[in-house]
Amino acid sequence: MNAISNLSFSSHANAFDRGLSLDAVRTRAPAVFASGADERLSQKYTFLPTERILTGLMSAGFVPVDARQASARRGSALHARHVVRLRPRFQTVQLKDSVPEVVFLNSHDGSSAYQLRMGLFRVVCTNGLIVSRGAFPAYCVSHRGNIVGDVVAGALKLAERFESLAEQVERMEQRHLFKDEQLAFADAALRLRFREPAESGMQPAQLLACRRSEDVGDDLWRVYNRCQEHLLRGGLSRRSITGRLTRTRAIGSIRRDVVLNGHLWDLAVQRLQA
Repeated sequence: MNAISNLSFSSHANAFDRGLSLDAVRTRAPAVFASGADERLSQKYTFLPTERILTGLMSAGFVPVDARQASARRGSALHARHVVRLRPRFQTVQLKDSVPEVVFLNSHDGSSAYQLRMGLFRVVCTNGLIVSRGAFPAYCVSHRGNIVGDVVAGALKLAERFESLAEQVERMEQRHLFKDEQLAFADAALRLRFREPAESGMQPAQLLACRRSEDVGDDLWRVYNRCQEHLLRGGLSRRSITGRLTRTRAIGSIRRDVVLNGHLWDLAVQRLQA
C-alpha cells in the first residue's frame, strides 16, 4: 500500500491550504448559521445550530473545504438540507489523485439527522465522491440535546478509517476490467439513475467516455470515476421519451447525490470482489 508516500499533488498535502473561512461557508450554505429550527417541528426536536457543531469539528482539527445547501422549494432556505465537507488539518493518508474527507450533513426542517459519511475529493476532476454505508460506517445522531461531542467523536472514528479507504481505492486502481466488464458496470450504473434503460434514451457506453486524459484507462477506479462524473454532472446526449434530442441534467439534490454516490460505490466494491 502506497497511500502515504505517493503524493503526486503537493498543493493538497495540507488540507488547510484550501480550507474555507466561516464567512465563506456562510456564503455557500447560510443554513449552517440558522438561529432556529423550522417552526412546524414538534417540541421533541432540539435545535442545535450546525455552526456550533462545525466549530467543534474545527477545534478537533478538521477544516471545512466545501459547503452547499439544497434549494428550498418550500419553507425557509435557512432550514434546508446542507452539507459541509471537511479534512483533517494535516492529512496523513493520501492517494495518487484523491484526498479522504468527512462529509457532514444536516437540516433544520426535520428531514435529516446529523450525518457523517466518508468521502473522497478527486483532484483531477474536482469530483466529490461519497462512500457507501455498506463499505464503511456512517454515523447518524438525532436532534436530541447538545450532541457536539458525539458528532466530533464520529468524525474522528471516520478519520481513523482513512487508511483502509485508501487501501480499497488502490485495489480498484489495480483491478483491470475487460471491455465487457466495463459495459456491464456502466449498464448497472445507468440503472441507478434510470430504472429502465429505455427510459434513459442513452447507451451504457456513453458513461465510459473520457473527459480528460487522466481518466484514460481500463482499471476499475477510472471506470467508476467516469461513470460517476457523467451520472452526477450530466451533459450527455439522450433521446427523451418523445424522441427529442436533449442532454442529461446534473444532480442538484443533496439527498439524491448522496444516495447515488453510495450505490455507485457499492457497485465498484462488488466488481472488486468478483
